[in-house]
Amino acid sequence: MIKPELSPFSALKFRDYRLLWLGLLVSRIGSEMQVVAVTWQMYLLTKSALSLGLIGLARFLPVLFFSLFGGMAADLYNRRKIMIAAQFIMTAVSITLAISTFGGMISPLIIYLLLALNSFATTFDTPSRQAILPSLVPQKYFMNAVSLNTIMWQTAIVVGPSLSGFIIAFLGVGSVYIINIIAFFFVILALFAMNSTQQKMVKTHLFDLSEVKEGLLFVIRTPIIYSTMLLDFFATFFSSATTLLPIFAKDILNVGPQGLGLLYAAPSVGGVLAGLIISSWGHFKNQGKILISTVMVYGLATSFFGLSKFFYLSLFFLFAAGASDVVSTIIRNTLRQLNTPDYIRGRMVSINMIFFMGGPQLGEAEAGILAAAVGTPISVVIGGIGAIISAGLIAIIVPRLRKYQGNEVVV
Repeated sequence: MIKPELSPFSALKFRDYRLLWLGLLVSRIGSEMQVVAVTWQMYLLTKSALSLGLIGLARFLPVLFFSLFGGMAADLYNRRKIMIAAQFIMTAVSITLAISTFGGMISPLIIYLLLALNSFATTFDTPSRQAILPSLVPQKYFMNAVSLNTIMWQTAIVVGPSLSGFIIAFLGVGSVYIINIIAFFFVILALFAMNSTQQKMVKTHLFDLSEVKEGLLFVIRTPIIYSTMLLDFFATFFSSATTLLPIFAKDILNVGPQGLGLLYAAPSVGGVLAGLIISSWGHFKNQGKILISTVMVYGLATSFFGLSKFFYLSLFFLFAAGASDVVSTIIRNTLRQLNTPDYIRGRMVSINMIFFMGGPQLGEAEAGILAAAVGTPISVVIGGIGAIISAGLIAIIVPRLRKYQGNEVVV
């Protein structure tokens, strides 16, 4: 029997990690509130499943074109400063959304363009944010820190959408954008308050395509890393039902914006509980098999959600999907970070961004197109089945992933 080795919150005793974690928690709550506001506003403007699916495409294209540059920047320059600059850009996006909404100028095109700009900032923020983590806590506490980051993210997805649904109902969409503007300043202040962290810099401070090639070759030559990226992509591509939740809330389950907030929150309630359990374990065996199994459970729960016509049953299946997704996320992130040298970590994360952001965002476009063609519930069911099949195929093609125990750290 596995026994807890750490407190679930052990990594928070390290000052810089604690500052970043708390700042990101507040900021993410605001950002998740904005996600609900944007999708709800888009659906009210267009009444179209396809327009919701195109939100994912608007978010993905900047990732496709700029993520590798964001990863190279994370390895060449100060990661904390890059994060600060990115946060200011994302704040400007929220300010523009608020002004456009209150001024009656908002349109689907404006929303798509602003989401693309926000995603552009994310392509620089995410590699720096993930690459800086190993320098904030000792290796012994690294899985604990990854788990806490996941808990923070999932807590934000619980609190943010739940608050957003009620605020939209009583104060309007524009009020959500104002709240997100305020929330951004918490993480910006936290970043300014952090001490400088040690970072192994590459020799040059100039952008060089050979540096990008080095990152690509590292990933290609490391099966245990690229297989988890593929798993990330296909599972989230096929099971991206989130963008269709406004349709479930309004037309299938008939629960309105308040119910929409709860639907968004349900996966994260399961995720927070799963994250708390994982964060207490210093190490556990058979991580590869657990990783593949939880992705399959995620796909199965997604399919059952698509079939459900009852609100509370739908919440349960989303809860199960969130719990299984968080377990697999923690294992994937820990595996990749610990098996990547610091000098190339930003580039590894940027390559992974194409998979873990491209999967759900292209999946949103796929879900919207398929929903328009065959109906929303069938689209979600097909996606869940696709996730199960892809996980099984990757497990067969890359046996090293299936056999991974969790202690094969090469860095």
